[in-house]
Amino acid sequence: MQYIGIMALLTIISHFVFIALAFVGLQSLRLDCYIGPAQQNSFRLVLVMVAVALGFACSSFFTSFVDNVVHLSYLI
Repeated sequence: MQYIGIMALLTIISHFVFIALAFVGLQSLRLDCYIGPAQQNSFRLVLVMVAVALGFACSSFFTSFVDNVVHLSYLI
């Protein structure tokens, strides 16, 4: 049971960290320069949604990789 709790905590922290990294990475591209002033709010919302999707995908890959590495010991 402790393993499940540790993996749950790792997953939550991983999601938040990867979403934050994706958001900072997307902001560093400075794509807002190409968007008109009237659509800045919509662009920010799209930027947040893309950051969440990208961060969640990267985090899922990371947690799946960690889980698979832990289960490699069952091969022996």
